[in-house]
Amino acid sequence: MADPFDISFDALPAEMPLFPLPRVILLPRAQLPLNIFEPRYLAMTRAALSTDRLIGMIQPQDETGRLCKTGCAGRIVSFSETDDGRYLITLKGVARFHLSSAPVQAAGGYLQVKPEWSAFKGDLDPDTVTDICRETMVNTLHAYFKKMGMSCDQWEQIRQIGCEKLVATLSVVCPFDAEEKQALLEAPKLSDRARILHGLLESAVRESCGSGCNKDTCH
Repeated sequence: MADPFDISFDALPAEMPLFPLPRVILLPRAQLPLNIFEPRYLAMTRAALSTDRLIGMIQPQDETGRLCKTGCAGRIVSFSETDDGRYLITLKGVARFHLSSAPVQAAGGYLQVKPEWSAFKGDLDPDTVTDICRETMVNTLHAYFKKMGMSCDQWEQIRQIGCEKLVATLSVVCPFDAEEKQALLEAPKLSDRARILHGLLESAVRESCGSGCNKDTCH
């Protein structure tokens, strides 16, 4: 069912605030909770709330502050104010974008960017591909959670989640490194992202087994 608040491609803005965060990505229709407390990002949030509620999430390339070429815009779908002056917001992914030029600093101290949307027009339509191997993905995820010391009591619900939502949610929440996160973000299609995600989960499971692990029995 379509979200009545979804944005059409023609309504995507020519400018929007930019929020650089390492090891954090957003994908279309995935949700990302954020705790906003720095003054410049409080100003960024206020600016977004006063316009179209869009914020561009992007990763720094390195410690010099250079940014990756590709990010993803998210729309603020919920927010609350805390007694100690923070915003608690949730972004819902809208569409990816390329940086068309260097970001500029806005009056509030945050970055403002002119995004290039054209390569990602298809992001606004849900991916209906259903041929990813869900059972293999879930089994690998089960092993990943076990190796990472994470618990989950909703495996049946996970098996019922649509392919796009499953892959997008795992890509956003799993603690992969920045380059791995960026590879997931930049994957052209859902099938490509699913393949990369499954490989990262498998690799993490095998690495956590240690040098004495028998790869034939590590599941």
